[in-house]
Amino acid sequence: MPEILVVDDEPGIRELMREILEEEGYEVRAAENGTAARAALDAKVPDLVLLDIWMPDVDGVTLLKEWKTQGRLTMPVVMMSGHGTVHTAVEATRLGAFDYLEKPVAYKQLLETVRKAMETRRGSPITSGSLEALGRGEAIKRLTQRLHLAASAGLPVLLLSEPGIGEDRVAQFLTPPDGAFVQVDDATLLADRPTDLLLRAKGGLVFVPDMAALSSMQQKGLALLVARRAEFATRVVAACQCPPAQMMAEGKLLRELHDQFAHAVVELPPLRARREDIPELAARMLEDACARLLIPPRVFSDAALALLATYDWPGNLAELDALAGRLALEETREAVQPANVEAILGKPAKATGPAGIELMLHLPLKDARDAFEKAYLEALLAECHWGMSRAAERAGLDRTNLYRKVKQLGIEAPAKEKA
Repeated sequence: MPEILVVDDEPGIRELMREILEEEGYEVRAAENGTAARAALDAKVPDLVLLDIWMPDVDGVTLLKEWKTQGRLTMPVVMMSGHGTVHTAVEATRLGAFDYLEKPVAYKQLLETVRKAMETRRGSPITSGSLEALGRGEAIKRLTQRLHLAASAGLPVLLLSEPGIGEDRVAQFLTPPDGAFVQVDDATLLADRPTDLLLRAKGGLVFVPDMAALSSMQQKGLALLVARRAEFATRVVAACQCPPAQMMAEGKLLRELHDQFAHAVVELPPLRARREDIPELAARMLEDACARLLIPPRVFSDAALALLATYDWPGNLAELDALAGRLALEETREAVQPANVEAILGKPAKATGPAGIELMLHLPLKDARDAFEKAYLEALLAECHWGMSRAAERAGLDRTNLYRKVKQLGIEAPAKEKA
């Protein structure tokens, strides 16, 4: 639900706007002056701010200028005043205000301005690129949505990840467009020069790849980064393989750091939880490996891709990429068969369901049936060394039907079997 921060020193106006906007489906927070508005923005970045100009402690134009200077003007701001002038409206617009409303604000004008401002907010990218390097299945789509929410809220993010999932790519995705990406590979910088990291990443993102490995002093430095991130308009992302609550219970994590990251702990789905992504990822990695090594391309057979989807991949993307690299370096350029995969990985653990079924659940029934038949026959023919009589007998088909199926499904024997 989109959230609007209403900043006005008149209680009656705050309550009236809350009532109107909540009735339209918006979530509303209210602040009675500039000091309260600063605190509200520190707590959570709203989707829109309705900001009164004349307030007792600090005027709205000064507050707008302050947010712009700090790089915190990441949401549209609509200025409001009952004593406005053309000069004030022009100045506010020059500083980055989305629009200007005169009080008393007409009901229809308020809603129309809010609608337009929200459309602008939705149109502004808050992350960089996409997560397609991790996959394109439903799990990655859900992950993308959750990361967008965390980025929109301005929260520090903790990525809970197994080895090799690609947490660095997720952190790069969370980096604001055109912002600097600073990965903290030398953790001593957190203890010795945390402010330097914020200066280097100003307007971008600081990524700490292994929070569990930090000393107590380094954790204090990270806590300082999180506390001061708004001053530098910088996002802070950390990764960890152990749940933060468990680390704190074992005395390995400061309470302050646990509480700072508690609102946005994002679990990255392992490869075994999204098997539908494996065939496309494997094919792309093998293609990339061949191109990187400047050698002729090689591809996976459908049977090999179906087999890959049955492994558990404890090393996740890193393990799959390593397999692709080894297969690319083999002398043959023939399509990778299940036997080639098993020669490196061994046989997969016994599946609890039909092999490769998760791979086919996203397909229409006819396409899934064709994919299964092709994978089944390729694997069977490879095991029978392309002896058609033996394969037909094991499949319960006569040779004529088997030949027809092979031709219909576009199955071709490897070069050495044709010879």
